[in-house]
Amino acid sequence: MKEFRTEINPAVSTSPIGLRDTIFTIGSCFADSIGGHFAENKFKVWSNQLGTVYNPISIHKTLLFGLENKLPGSGYLHHEGVSLNYHFHSSYSSLSRHELEAKIKKSIVEANQFLKDANRIIITYGTAFVYRLTSSNEIVANCHKVPSANFTKTLLTEAEIIQSFQEFNATLKAINSRCKIILTVSPVRHLRDTLELNAVSKSVLRLSCHSIVSQFSDVEYFPAFEILLDDLRDYRFYKTDRLHPTEEAIEYIWEKFAIAYLDGPSKKFMSQWSEVKRDLEHKPFHPESENHQKFLQSTLKKLEALQLQADVAAEIQYLKSKIANSKWRIS
Repeated sequence: MKEFRTEINPAVSTSPIGLRDTIFTIGSCFADSIGGHFAENKFKVWSNQLGTVYNPISIHKTLLFGLENKLPGSGYLHHEGVSLNYHFHSSYSSLSRHELEAKIKKSIVEANQFLKDANRIIITYGTAFVYRLTSSNEIVANCHKVPSANFTKTLLTEAEIIQSFQEFNATLKAINSRCKIILTVSPVRHLRDTLELNAVSKSVLRLSCHSIVSQFSDVEYFPAFEILLDDLRDYRFYKTDRLHPTEEAIEYIWEKFAIAYLDGPSKKFMSQWSEVKRDLEHKPFHPESENHQKFLQSTLKKLEALQLQADVAAEIQYLKSKIANSKWRIS
């Protein structure tokens, strides 16, 4: 029988990720997606909490803020009654600059603590197009709907991206030498750039990733971009905007990632945890029935068997409360 699709099977990493590892994700929306899957499966993860960032220069700069535990020295603005910073997502906003700095500082301190112990940083590049402030030529992470006359749009070169990565990586190694990096390119197309220029942008990102991986032995590339565009390759795997992947597609990409990057014990735990999660999501017609209480007892035993591998304390406490409040409590 003929094959009717080109399935991609990423190479298995020589440095697999374990449940005890600490993972930091940053970049475009894929960083949220993969970070969310890590969190759902009880990994210790800091998932894109500094806000969505799309271009490599701003991503590296944001990482440096965290690594060096420093507030941005520039980029503050007051627009339409709100204080913002060009280097941070619009979710970082306040009515005063003082409040904004406090909010940013809190996240940077948390990022610093996480990055110092991180085993893996997963970076997702979204676009090679950047916006520079005409007043300073500084690249911004977010334009915050400020009039376009204040910016100049340019396309990053491979050399600029590599140099920026080298500067960030040198600081990372000085602070946390054991941390490894996984690079990805977001498969989400940027239609505002037009499809033609989006292809140019993604090409620059992909070439930059290839060059970085070739130069740094502790950096790997995961083909999320290729899996969606070449393996799945069908609009049924896209949401109604025809740009973002569906949950089914994201789940498929995560499964490919897990095969390539997670170690044996992690995969075994995830299989057991998946069964327990289904049990926890079960909605009984008669919660107080003896049969359901036996079901809860059985689920509790499964959870208790997992507690040495991952933090399931909240789930254990939840089940115990359900059992304790039942007249069918079983000792």
